[in-house]
Amino acid sequence: MPALVNYGGDDEYYPGGSFYSSPMDLDAFLPTSSHVDLYFRPSKRARIGAPVVFGGREFEQECTPSIEALPDECLFEIFRHLHSARERSSCAGVSKRWLMLLSTIRKAEICKSRSTCISQTVECSNVEQQKTISVVNCDEDQEDESNGFLTRCLEGKKATDVRLAAIAVGTSGRGGLGKLSIRGSNSTRGVTNLGLSAIAHGCPSLRMLSLWNVPSVGDEGLFEIARECHLLEKLDLCHCPSISDKGLIAIAEQCTNLTSLSIESCPKIGNEGLQAIGKLCSKLQTISIRDCPRVGDQGVSSLFASSSCAIMKVKIQALNITDFSLAVIGHYGQAITHLTLSGLQNVSEKGFWVMGSAQGLKKLTMMTIASCRGMTDVSLEAMGKGIANLKQMCIQKCCFVSDNGLIAFAKAAGSLEMLQLEECNRITLLGIGGALSNHIRNLKSLTVVKCLGIKDIAQEVTLPSLCTSLRSLSVQNCPGFGSASLSMVGKLCPQLQHVELIGLYGITDASMFPLLETCEGLVKVNLSGCINLTDETVSTLVRLHGGTIEVLNLDGCRKITDASLVAIADACLLLNELDASKCAVTDAGLAVLSSSEQINLQVLSLSGCSEVSNKSLPFLERLGKSLVGLNLKNCHSISSGTVGTIVENLWRCDILV
Repeated sequence: MPALVNYGGDDEYYPGGSFYSSPMDLDAFLPTSSHVDLYFRPSKRARIGAPVVFGGREFEQECTPSIEALPDECLFEIFRHLHSARERSSCAGVSKRWLMLLSTIRKAEICKSRSTCISQTVECSNVEQQKTISVVNCDEDQEDESNGFLTRCLEGKKATDVRLAAIAVGTSGRGGLGKLSIRGSNSTRGVTNLGLSAIAHGCPSLRMLSLWNVPSVGDEGLFEIARECHLLEKLDLCHCPSISDKGLIAIAEQCTNLTSLSIESCPKIGNEGLQAIGKLCSKLQTISIRDCPRVGDQGVSSLFASSSCAIMKVKIQALNITDFSLAVIGHYGQAITHLTLSGLQNVSEKGFWVMGSAQGLKKLTMMTIASCRGMTDVSLEAMGKGIANLKQMCIQKCCFVSDNGLIAFAKAAGSLEMLQLEECNRITLLGIGGALSNHIRNLKSLTVVKCLGIKDIAQEVTLPSLCTSLRSLSVQNCPGFGSASLSMVGKLCPQLQHVELIGLYGITDASMFPLLETCEGLVKVNLSGCINLTDETVSTLVRLHGGTIEVLNLDGCRKITDASLVAIADACLLLNELDASKCAVTDAGLAVLSSSEQINLQVLSLSGCSEVSNKSLPFLERLGKSLVGLNLKNCHSISSGTVGTIVENLWRCDILV
């Protein structure tokens, strides 16, 4: 070998080049076997910028052909000839460029292959008659019908144009996107018109669109939705400052199937957009408008002025409308069943009076009025007289409603079944008692929340009759509601089944006894936050109603001890929910409760019971045979190891720790 290659020893070194002037000579010398091992001393690779020349022949470095070199127009044409949704989804995963390009292809732009039909004539030897058989070769990959079965929700950082493009491409062959909700937006690369356009192009089956806090989406995005998604039924816009009347008009013109529209805090939407909705969307059933400063009487009244108006649920909150809008609602709202009016500072007593007196709200059954200065005794009485089928009434933060208006309303509203009063501070115990005893014949539920005007009366009030229809009473966070108030209500309502007394510091065991003795069969009792009640109340409760009570809530009753658990274990046959959170119960009480053969609890809450420790493990496991929910939050005397054992053994139970 040294003789052949003229090898001169270690001192001779050939950096980079070949021993032969022509590589063809070396190829001729080497054997054709693929197992030839040659050794060359390592050397640094030479950087060659110009074409390499071997033996007079020039070999230029060839570039590998790539589809990426094609412009978008050519790729678009290729992609739209992919008949299968699976093929398009696979291509979308190649690069962001391909994904965004595929998301611009509309359903109508995808080329559908035609089936090739070949007719062949076959002569059958055993049949005299010649038969013609048509053989159809179908090479089309049919994709699923886009019926809008899928739901997608993007929140916060996940809400980007790229994700929307992926949804648009990926859902087209899997049932189609029917509901899309976007909550918030990525701060750096959030949702824009480009992402919404991708949804419009790829998801024509979209029926519900909800946009919350997406400032970069404007009219252009809604233009695309209106142009492609003609099946849209529900549109929810909240905190969308870039969307104006133009986008809403486009929806009204091309999405005539719209049944629900909700607009909140959209400063560029005004009367023109609502006028288009009222004129063109005859199927609209639900409308909610809140805090839109450009919306006035013209926009609101145009929604109801049409004779074909089918709107059933209406929410109007914090708008600059006047008495005129309420007069239109009262006259033309014949299909309205649910009505909420809140924060209407420019509506006076006359507006509410006209709305009630117009007698056009024939189907209205549920009504809520909150924070409206025009809601007075006169207007409340007018609504009681003019709305014949009203069944549920909620009055919140109406400071001009007093006892006289409540009693007058009770006289007129003969169909009323549920009444809720919240922060109506001019209403006193006399108004509550007068409404219950005199006039409301069908009232089944009464809720009083944070009414500071309700206070105990020194002298006993004589009321003419009882309210035998009332089944549910809820009094929450009324600091003046004490023993005298509870005693009067207990005497008035002997048929109570559900009682909620929440956060009432003034009631005691003595004030509870008349109520418990008057009622015939309590089913649900909530005494949470009544810190002055003791075991005597629970003992009397289970003694008189142990055979009927199903739910008992003693959350925050710090004077309740193991004695109550013993009484419950002995007398409660149907109890399935017990909340003893932040009570003074211990392991001993749980031991008695778990040993009861008749108790069959499904939900047990011991949150904040510091005296319940690891010793309760066998008792909780015994109760766990029937439990589906167990709350052990803030039980600091139970170790993490015991909690792990409980979680492992009660694997069928939903445990909060």
